[in-house]
Amino acid sequence: MMRAMQLDRPREALRLVRGPIPVPAPGELLILISACGICRTDLHIVDGDLNADFPVVPGHEIVGRVIAAGEGARFQPGARVGVPWLGGSCGRCPYCRSGRENLCDDPVFTGCSRDGGFATHCVARDEFCFALPDAFDDIHAAPLLCAGLIGYRAFKLAEESPVVGLYGFGAAAHILAQVAVHEGRRVHAFTRPGDESSQKFALSLGCAWAGGSDQAPPEPLDAAIIFAPVGALVPTALKQVRKGGRVICAGIHMSDIPAFPYADLWGERSLCSVANLTRSDGEEFFSIAAQVPVKTVVTSFPLSQANEALELVRGGAVDGAAVLCPGLDEGE
Repeated sequence: MMRAMQLDRPREALRLVRGPIPVPAPGELLILISACGICRTDLHIVDGDLNADFPVVPGHEIVGRVIAAGEGARFQPGARVGVPWLGGSCGRCPYCRSGRENLCDDPVFTGCSRDGGFATHCVARDEFCFALPDAFDDIHAAPLLCAGLIGYRAFKLAEESPVVGLYGFGAAAHILAQVAVHEGRRVHAFTRPGDESSQKFALSLGCAWAGGSDQAPPEPLDAAIIFAPVGALVPTALKQVRKGGRVICAGIHMSDIPAFPYADLWGERSLCSVANLTRSDGEEFFSIAAQVPVKTVVTSFPLSQANEALELVRGGAVDGAAVLCPGLDEGE
């Protein structure tokens, strides 16, 4: 029997369920899960901010071993794989045909439109799973599957910006900061006002400056990446970006953006969002993460403590990333 923490409907606690271990269809993998990171997107699903196919098992930063493979699968039993947010794309729509599968009109999202990794087992499409670098063990690899991938896609949109601001210093920012510092960028970290713990954490990772989101950095930014789901940060970040700079919204959900003067956007500043990821993003990022090498900071929790871990992430009480590990549950 498999165990899973299932969300029956929005704004309820996840509950422990047990059921038969699924059987992979052709082109699918059955994965024994060793670790699954907790992402802010999981909170948006729990809170009903995103449409999901309820009941659903959340979780889309999955690391595990293949224990059965459907016909035609690349990965075979024993292989270690990672399962990301993008669990499938149609391959037919204009976006897929133009290499932008992240914008697919008929996508599959792990832990949202199909069951994810807050469980002992999951099934995933083989072609959307990743081989993971040996440089990372299972627990430390888990946050790379979304926090790392989405952060990297946002970072690519910042192009060659030498001075980068990161608004919201959680799982994604702590990974991205290491990549940016490795490339010689100056990184300024913005946290909740008064959050000295997160500011010290940012400085320990090589950030040049860290302060509250209500503060101005010591120099203008060439690009700002917003990870916090707070729309009010958009006009705040625009005020700190120099002419020709860019503000990138990296979250899948954000509160409404308040009105702001056109003068704050003028000067060829630009505002854009990041949506999902492509498989090529993953291949590029995992290679870079191993070269840096990125050191993810994680706090692990038993699968049965998924609700408690979600609330700690919601409150910003976890430095780095929270990771669920089914093997930590006693008596299982």
